[in-house]
Amino acid sequence: MRIDAHQHFWKLERGDYDWLTPTLAAIYRDFLPEDLTPTLARHSIGGTVLVQAAASVAETEFMLGLAADHSFIKGVVGWVDFEDPGAPEEIARLAANPALVGLRPMIQDIADPNWMLRADLTPAFEALIAHDLTFDALTLPPHLPNLSTMLARHPNMRCVIDHGSKPLIEAGVMDSWAEDMARLARDTACYCKISGLVTEAAENWTVSDLAPYVDHLLACFGPERLIWGSDWPVCTLAAGYDEWVEATDRLLNSLSSPDKDAILGGNAFRAYRLMETDP
Repeated sequence: MRIDAHQHFWKLERGDYDWLTPTLAAIYRDFLPEDLTPTLARHSIGGTVLVQAAASVAETEFMLGLAADHSFIKGVVGWVDFEDPGAPEEIARLAANPALVGLRPMIQDIADPNWMLRADLTPAFEALIAHDLTFDALTLPPHLPNLSTMLARHPNMRCVIDHGSKPLIEAGVMDSWAEDMARLARDTACYCKISGLVTEAAENWTVSDLAPYVDHLLACFGPERLIWGSDWPVCTLAAGYDEWVEATDRLLNSLSSPDKDAILGGNAFRAYRLMETDP
C-alpha cells in the first residue's frame, strides 16, 4: 500500500493555528478529508499519516475524530505540551486511542535552540517511549547536533525527521546539514521523511535542484529508512500534489521496485506502527 506519511487537515474556525495567517493566502482556508480523497484515489494512495498543525491537545483530539470517521487516515501524529508536569498522564490518555501513532513538538518555532535537551522534558520522552509512540522531529539544520544528543539519551525512542530537516535548498547550502544528517543516520536508528522539500527550494525549482539533497539522504539512510510524504496542503505553496508525485517518481527512478515500495509505503508502517498489517 502506498502511504502519504505527512499531510495536514485544518479548520480555521478552530482558532489555534497560530502560524496560519492571511499572508499565506493560498492555504488560508479549510482543508478537510473531502478535499484530499480524490487526489489520493488518482495516485492509488491507500492511506495517510495525519500530522498536527497546531500546538494544542484540542487539535490532536480533532484529528483523532477525523481518523475515526475516515479509514484512509492510518495514524495521527499529535501534540502534547512536553513542558507540562502532567504531560505523561496526557500522553497516556491520548495513547489509549490506537489511531495516535506519534507526537510532534513544533521545535522549529521554539525560540530556545536547546529546548529538546531540557531535563524537565525527560518524563514526557519516557512516556512517549512507554506508549510505543514515534517522535516526529520538526527540526531545522541548526537543531541537528542537539537532536543527535537527545536521541543518544533516549536510544529506545523511535524518531522520524520531518522534511529532511528543511535543508537550505534555495541557497544551495549542503555542507553542515549533510554532515549532521550523515551522523544521525550512522549513529541512530531514526527515519527521515522525503517531504516538504519543494517549499525549501526556489520559486521556480526543478527536480535537479532537489536531487543532491535526496541523493544524500538515500546514501545516508538507505531506502529502508526513508519515508515519502506530501506535506499537503503546505506543499501547494510551491507545487501541486500531482507535481510532487511526478518529481518523486523522477527522484527515485534509479531504485528497484522493492526499494521504491519501501519508501512509498512500507517504511511508514514500520516507523509508525500503523493500524494495518505491514504490506
